Amino acid sequence: MYENELNEMRQQMAILKNKLDRQEIVNDRIIRRSMKRNVGNIKRRYYFVIALALLMIPYGYWAFVKLVGFSFAFWVGTSIFMLICAGATYYNCLIVSDANMMHRNLVDAGKKVARAKKFDADWLFFGIPSVILWFGWFVYEIYKMNKGSLDEGLFWGGVVGGIIGAIAGFRIHFKTQRQYQEIIDNIEELTEE
Repeated sequence: MYENELNEMRQQMAILKNKLDRQEIVNDRIIRRSMKRNVGNIKRRYYFVIALALLMIPYGYWAFVKLVGFSFAFWVGTSIFMLICAGATYYNCLIVSDANMMHRNLVDAGKKVARAKKFDADWLFFGIPSVILWFGWFVYEIYKMNKGSLDEGLFWGGVVGGIIGAIAGFRIHFKTQRQYQEIIDNIEELTEE
C-alpha cells in the first residue's frame, strides 16, 4: 500500500514538473515576443527619424534659402547637423537590428540593448547644445535679414516650432528609454530563471 502511494506521488510530481516546464516555455516565448516587439518599435522610430533628418536637407534649402532668404551657410550648417543626427541614429539602430538577437545568448543581447540605451541617453549631451546653437543661428539670420529687428512672424513661428519640436523629441526619447528598460528587465527576468 505504501508503495502504491509513493508511485502515485511520483506520477503526480512528474505531471506537475511537466506542467511547470511547459509554463516556463510559454512564459519564455511571451517575454521574448514582447522584447522583439519593443525592439521593432524602437527600430521603426529610428527609421522615421533618419528619414526625417535626410528629408530636411532638400527641404531646408527650399525653405531657408529660397523661400525665406537665409544664408547658404545656414543651410549647409543645418544639413551637416541633420546628417550627424541621421548617422548617430543609424549607428544606434545597428546595435539593436540583429534579427536573431533575442533568440541567442540573452546576456549578450542585454549588453547590446544596454549599450544602445546608454548611447541614446548620452546623445542628449550633444543634441541639446547643438539645437540651442542652431536656434541661436536661426535667430541671428532673422535679425540680420530684418536689419536688427526680431518683430517678425518667422521668429515667433520658430519659437513655437521649437517648443513643439522639443516636446515631441523628449516624448520620443523617454518612450524609447522606457522600451529599452523593459527589454533589459525582461532579459534579467529570463536569465535569473
